[in-house]
Amino acid sequence: MTDTLAPPASPRVAAPITPGLLVVLALLSALAPFATDLYLPAFPRMTVDLATDATQVQLTLTAFLVGVAAGQLVFGPLSDRWGRRGPLVVGAVLCVAASVVAALAPNVTVLVAARLVQGLTGAAGMVVGRAIISDLATGKAAARAFSVMMMVGGIAPILAPFVGSLLVGAVGWRGILWVVAALAAVMLASVLVVVRETLPAERRSRAAASASTASDARAAGSPVRALLSRAYLGHTLAFGFAFAVMMAYISASPFVYQVMIGMSAVAYGIVFGATALGLLVVSALSARLAATRPARRLLGVGLGLVLAGALALVVLVLTGAPAALLPVPIFVAVASLGLVLGNATALALAAVPRAAGTGSAVLGALQFALAALVSPLVGLGGERTAVPLAVVMVAAAVVALGAFLLARPRTAPAA
Repeated sequence: MTDTLAPPASPRVAAPITPGLLVVLALLSALAPFATDLYLPAFPRMTVDLATDATQVQLTLTAFLVGVAAGQLVFGPLSDRWGRRGPLVVGAVLCVAASVVAALAPNVTVLVAARLVQGLTGAAGMVVGRAIISDLATGKAAARAFSVMMMVGGIAPILAPFVGSLLVGAVGWRGILWVVAALAAVMLASVLVVVRETLPAERRSRAAASASTASDARAAGSPVRALLSRAYLGHTLAFGFAFAVMMAYISASPFVYQVMIGMSAVAYGIVFGATALGLLVVSALSARLAATRPARRLLGVGLGLVLAGALALVVLVLTGAPAALLPVPIFVAVASLGLVLGNATALALAAVPRAAGTGSAVLGALQFALAALVSPLVGLGGERTAVPLAVVMVAAAVVALGAFLLARPRTAPAA
């Protein structure tokens, strides 16, 4: 990416979104996937070293995800009231401290608590990063920026499990947690060097005053009213349930590919990586198309393709087709999310320009809450059936498409 994303001609824009700033914001959004997936291969060794059981070790992951969801609801509104940079720096500093405690944890109880705080404070980078883009760009420029951000940030889930499997034998689980701490430190340094304040003081005071007064909340154009608008709710729900499609696939993929189809661990890694690469390629295509195509049109096409892939998966599963065919519709559904996630984010936050931090917080919290919900659902039928996966993917895609239609702008009456 060699050009600079031009901001809209508006007095609220502080500076253009430079490539360097966009990369930093993408890295902030990638911290959570790295902190989630990097240490998964070390779970068996952690169980032995900490003299605990698998349930307690799994709780360290659950605590982190709960912290990420809750942290976005904390730091999003704070960034609307106090500005973007201050809460972001505070969150980054606390995340580094919590990461160090996690790496030094003497027992699983301390580790669970440290991971909870790590998720809570690490969420600042995700939620404030989206708000910063919303401060600096709208329309096609914002859609393009969010697509690029999703593309760069999407590399993390691909690399993290592979890198973790390489590191666990060499440095152990504590060494992996030190790597996470180092990433948090890089996040802090990047914020201090690159990120500048993007929310002027006058906009903070207006947003805080409007959000705190019930009469203003009912006023046209107030931040609270915008958060309840069809445009915001529809696009936020479309984003959340589209992301649920991907989480359902990620949760079920080891069983579908390795148990049902019989792939080796290496073959599974190749197929999983190819699907992730497809998502990245379509995200890059979306970023390019956003310069000339409306974000809603790209979002609608993407959701249609996601639903088509999910329906094709249902047909294959219910007709007893060979399991080797299942990766094809899954690839179509997951890769098509590259047209969905960035554009849905841009459209949702465009609906709440005076409360972008809070809007980003609700969007992110919904994302992780739905992820936590669908992950166990895809395993209800056992390890040798893809029926739950197909049903969950179709249901989530239908809700996402319905929410997209709900957000459709009303046609203005003729004069």
